[in-house]
Amino acid sequence: MLDAIVWFFTNIAMSFYNFAYAITHPGQWLSWVPYINQSLPTAEHKEALMRFIYYGASVELFFVAITAFLVLLAIGLWRNEFMWGCVRALEGFANVIGRIAAWAGLIMVLQQIVIIFMQRIFARAEISMGFGMSFSKDISWWAEELKLYNALVVALCVTYTFVQGGHVRVDLVYSAVSYRTKKTIDMVGSLLFMMPVAALTWLYGWFFLWRHLVVPNPSASDALDKLMLKSRALRWNIETIGFSPNGFNAYFLFKILLCMFTALVFLQAIAFFMRSYLERKEGPESEGKYLDKDLLGDEDAELVANIH
Repeated sequence: MLDAIVWFFTNIAMSFYNFAYAITHPGQWLSWVPYINQSLPTAEHKEALMRFIYYGASVELFFVAITAFLVLLAIGLWRNEFMWGCVRALEGFANVIGRIAAWAGLIMVLQQIVIIFMQRIFARAEISMGFGMSFSKDISWWAEELKLYNALVVALCVTYTFVQGGHVRVDLVYSAVSYRTKKTIDMVGSLLFMMPVAALTWLYGWFFLWRHLVVPNPSASDALDKLMLKSRALRWNIETIGFSPNGFNAYFLFKILLCMFTALVFLQAIAFFMRSYLERKEGPESEGKYLDKDLLGDEDAELVANIH
């Protein structure tokens, strides 16, 4: 137990150094970025990419995130106005991302209509889009690509829907307890459920993504030294295999969305914990304070949303 406590606080202390070092030495983990569409020219660029992959789901990054949360929380406990500012910023970020991504639903519907017209009425086998440089793909490619729009809505609108209160709640205890108890349950749920699940999903999703972008395949169990040895043979190998011969072949985008989804959930867990604490402290009159909710313009729809 003592060793675990020492390990925890040692990593908390080292997170300040690790963060400062990463910020002041970006070339050691970002020098590969200009070559994202071409072969990595030198061993230094390959090592930088492998460091980026390793630290992207490492213990070091986890403790940097936890330490940042603790620092923000400590300042917020001292100055509640600062904590409200963090809540507004994080919820505003979720709202902006969600409101933009929600347009993917409209694009999905319009594209489906175009596919039906091109396939059934004009009897065309492919669709071309673009001005000057045309982008042509088989109709089956555009049909399978519709799944990407659905994934965009699911992955990027999840925290927006949470902020808007759009997720359905199923509970046996929550509705029957007092206001302060509800806020305590929300705080505990943020710390024990939202954050750990998001962190675990990120860990597996991160390496799941990179195993379909580079070879040799990195593994979550590989130490940094082993990954540095693998970097000697590192090269891009972006997954371009579709489920059908002429089908959508950019499935690595779904894996990127998985990582974005987990990052958004982790940030929203921080915002929800802070909001729950502040509303518990300030009382029922502060519930929904600074909450930027969309107005549906329909009394029945508003009632249904409030029930959810």
